[in-house]
Amino acid sequence: MIRHVLIFITVLLVIFPLSAQGREKTINILYTGSLHGQLETCGCSPKTDFGGLARISGFILENRHELSPYILIDAGNFTDKDTPQGRLKAETILKSFKIMQYDAVALLQNERVFPDDFFVSLIQKYKTPYVSDSFPCDRSLLVTHDLTEINISSDPAVRIEGKLNILLTEQSIADSKMTDGWDLIINSSGVEMDDPFQLNDSIIVAGYPRGKKLGILTLYIDNMGRVTNFKHRFEALGSDIKEDGMIRSVLDNYDSKVAELLKNAEEPSAGITYSGVLKCAECHEPFVESWEKTKHARAFASLEDTGKSLDPECLICHTVGFGESGGFYTIESTPKLANVQCEECHGLDREHLDDFSRPMRPVTVSVCLKCHTKENSPDFDYPVYYEKIKH
Repeated sequence: MIRHVLIFITVLLVIFPLSAQGREKTINILYTGSLHGQLETCGCSPKTDFGGLARISGFILENRHELSPYILIDAGNFTDKDTPQGRLKAETILKSFKIMQYDAVALLQNERVFPDDFFVSLIQKYKTPYVSDSFPCDRSLLVTHDLTEINISSDPAVRIEGKLNILLTEQSIADSKMTDGWDLIINSSGVEMDDPFQLNDSIIVAGYPRGKKLGILTLYIDNMGRVTNFKHRFEALGSDIKEDGMIRSVLDNYDSKVAELLKNAEEPSAGITYSGVLKCAECHEPFVESWEKTKHARAFASLEDTGKSLDPECLICHTVGFGESGGFYTIESTPKLANVQCEECHGLDREHLDDFSRPMRPVTVSVCLKCHTKENSPDFDYPVYYEKIKH
């Protein structure tokens, strides 16, 4: 009888180990970093139509069971410039992080550009766990997931022995290589790094710039809490990703507030005003007829189609002289300056109206690159694009 009991116990021990800690376990680290104020895609080119807070959240919601157990981290530098619109962006991002239940968010260099009291109020309003050495919040925090204790910090000195240690940093990759003892280092300096690399015992990854992809790092952890292996991928957040409706509502609210900013902004002084395409047509009718067949002539309509016709960051490349004296202000007050017209490319020169022999500015590659950036126009090739607008 005793022999049978011992055999039975032995079989049970083989099938069911004494402790769950005796089995290797996995945890997924979902991470972003270096968003630089990018709330959603620009939409100017299908090739850059990746990313956005609503897609990040939508992907996680759709795949949360497959991703679990996971922790969600932002490695910092998620803000842009300290402007009225930049402050709206900062709040929109932190509100979205709160809804998405980020486990840790670093406040780093970009965030330090803003006044302390601005971020203090946001920290108090959106009580997401933050780490920083510049704001009134912890330099590190402990998160427990699936019995794994994780120390997340923005300070290389605050490493805890016996924990899974994750450092959120903006230091260069070269400097990150000099930081010892951290299991995982997530970089938010803006460097584009498709694959992680391992140095000594540290795994180093970088948040994909402007949130176009979500980083997914799977860590394999033994019963001593040590990382034994890992695998990594970036999830491209294209238009096939279903958006989270709650985050979409937050972004729509942001658009409304940006529109109010423009509505309440003081109109630039008249000064030397732009003439507009109708004035140019008085002498250059064939050229204007050629222009009317280009996408430049429908630039403002493309903003109306996407609900961005009141966004200053879009208007500057879809109108004439936006933000300048005598330039476009709103479609109601300055309708004749909507779209990318003659003076946006050839420059403002009222003296040309008095002396037609006075040449206007030639359209060089530097003129085009003001708006045809790599981010907005990845296929831009000056000779090819010039042929589309030549007249």
